[in-house]
Amino acid sequence: MDLPRTARVVRLKSRPRGLPVASDFAVVEEPLAAPGPGEVLVRNRAFLLFPGLRTLIGGGGENLPVGHLGPGDALFGPALGEVLAAPEGGPLRPGDRVTHLAGWREAVVAGADRFTAVEPGFPQPLALVSAASAGYDALTRTAEVRRGDVVLVTAAAGAVGSMAGQIARLLGASRVIGTTRSPEKAKRLVDELGYDAVLVAGEPFAEQLAEVAPQGLDVVLDLVGGEQLTAAVDAARPGARFALAGAIAGQLDPARRGGDAPAVVDSFRIGTLGLSLRGFTVLDHPDLEAEWRERLGGWLREGRIVFPYTSVAGIDRAPEALVGLFTGGGFGATITEL
Repeated sequence: MDLPRTARVVRLKSRPRGLPVASDFAVVEEPLAAPGPGEVLVRNRAFLLFPGLRTLIGGGGENLPVGHLGPGDALFGPALGEVLAAPEGGPLRPGDRVTHLAGWREAVVAGADRFTAVEPGFPQPLALVSAASAGYDALTRTAEVRRGDVVLVTAAAGAVGSMAGQIARLLGASRVIGTTRSPEKAKRLVDELGYDAVLVAGEPFAEQLAEVAPQGLDVVLDLVGGEQLTAAVDAARPGARFALAGAIAGQLDPARRGGDAPAVVDSFRIGTLGLSLRGFTVLDHPDLEAEWRERLGGWLREGRIVFPYTSVAGIDRAPEALVGLFTGGGFGATITEL
């Protein structure tokens, strides 16, 4: 088989002023090196679009697990691909499906250790690039959902939240509440993904929360910050556990650079009720990926979990689709399919 000698890549053309627009990015065809000793050539089949890129291209935040992106840099993120060439005697073979973090390009050449093989027969492999492992991490390690818990998931219609509500139920939650930005998405979360109630941002948030969780909250997976975190602390039961895993309120704010999401929280209430608020990244638990894949595969085979996603056809449409994440587009994970 003739191996590709070029590949298109999405690069940052200029640092956005406020929220990004499609013209801040360029899709460029570039030479693709032949794989050297120990290297693997992978053709990408799909990659994830995620709002955290706003932080990386906006220059916000400090002490991030990955560096900021400047003009000329290639974008990256979770991807699913197919091995085209691999060294003999190595762990991968041509035809193997793999996941990796070099999305936003049609093909990549890298060392074999950069790729994770997808188990043969794994149901719906696209689910492995969804970022939903962050929700599993939060609900099993950071906030530790217990049977009978009332759980709140903010940004419930995104890549993490759309599966996190289902995961919370599978872990024993008695009631699962979400938040989103539109009534249409709220209805879909209830009808299709089993949320008991979904609050719509922009309407009086604390009042909505008091109505749907009159006895309070036991667990909060917060992907937003801002007023939603404020209201969640005010609605918490004694001993409630918070996993802080995102800053979408700041990433959607054109006046910010995507690296902060200020919230006023009642420290007296936190102390007197013994609440725990813990931040985390998936890098905190490097051993979690194998466990997540095993449980996700089992749940998918048994029909106990649904992987919702919005498909974007072709790399040329990826920049525009990324912009859409900040204006309310998409439901579930937003994935570019090549």
